[in-house]
Amino acid sequence: MSYSEKFLREAIRLSREKMEAGEGGPFGAVVVKDQKIIGRGWNRVTSANDPTAHAEVEAIRNACTELGTFSLEGCELYASCEPCPMCLAAIYWARIDALYFAATRNDAADAGFDDALLYDEIPKPWNARTLFTKTDLRPEAQRVFDAWKQKGDRTPY
Repeated sequence: MSYSEKFLREAIRLSREKMEAGEGGPFGAVVVKDQKIIGRGWNRVTSANDPTAHAEVEAIRNACTELGTFSLEGCELYASCEPCPMCLAAIYWARIDALYFAATRNDAADAGFDDALLYDEIPKPWNARTLFTKTDLRPEAQRVFDAWKQKGDRTPY
């Protein structure tokens, strides 16, 4: 068995175990560094009343805590299912080197987890999305960014 199969099976195992325990939907993920699992996550949306508590985000949080850093360069993420747009963005923000997944987003949609609206909305300009959005006070917000650029002790990320 390859390493990718081993870690994908662990993500799938977590998805089933935590789903059967009533913790949330059927999704699991692990973060791996140097062929060792350093972070585990499973869907906790309904049990934590947190719409961002997806398996991949939880695994990333767990791994970052374990390593004491916000950057997971040198790590891989294994997920029981193709990540949704939020989770995919989190994977990029965490600087994870590689992503492996088992089921596809179409499999998830067939089970009632359809992210098609999000995939359709993301490429649209902010003022063409279905979510009412208004922008205001941009100069005030820009001054904070200007202050950030001048801050000598900032941590770039």
